[in-house]
Amino acid sequence: MIKRIIFLLWGLFLFGIGIVMTIKSNLGTAPWDALHLGLIHYLPFTLGQVSQLTGILVIIISFCLGIKPGWGTIANMYFIGLFIDLIMASKWIPDPTHWLSQVGLLLVGVMIIGWGSFFYLSAALGAGPRDSFMVGTIAKTGWPVWKVRTIIESTVAILGYFLGGPIGIGTIIIALTLGPSIQWAFSIMGKTAQEIEHDSLVIRFREQ
Repeated sequence: MIKRIIFLLWGLFLFGIGIVMTIKSNLGTAPWDALHLGLIHYLPFTLGQVSQLTGILVIIISFCLGIKPGWGTIANMYFIGLFIDLIMASKWIPDPTHWLSQVGLLLVGVMIIGWGSFFYLSAALGAGPRDSFMVGTIAKTGWPVWKVRTIIESTVAILGYFLGGPIGIGTIIIALTLGPSIQWAFSIMGKTAQEIEHDSLVIRFREQ
């Protein structure tokens, strides 16, 4: 369990770094991050806090769709938001001054998110809130993964755009490279995401 918790927290930390790098690239962010960045124009919260609040809402909706959260789901909601705020405040990641450095920062950020996904998913303590929402929607509608993911991501991106979030060429790059980045990390480690059986809070409480 200690190893799983370390994997979980390390993965979420990497996720936070990757998200900040994609934001700092100033080329456009992933749809959910664009939504969060749009919302901070209207809410008295930091980017990380908006991410946490959105995560809580998505967890509730997913639960209503029949998807039980795991400890990792709750940790994903809280710690990624916390790490985003800490990394943004620390100014570890400089603002790129040339388009080549922007593209480089974006691609490295996507790669780091891929590794972050590997570590937190390998902890097998529950998928993230947004992935749980996607799984719950698939279960309820019976639609294929690509269709559900496309609808969700497109809807979120449109909302983010109208709220003033940064939708751009980077958004398209992330959409095309994030899946392969996660797959690459799993391939290097000799695993597949399908092998992982996640715990839920309900299962844990029953065991106790």
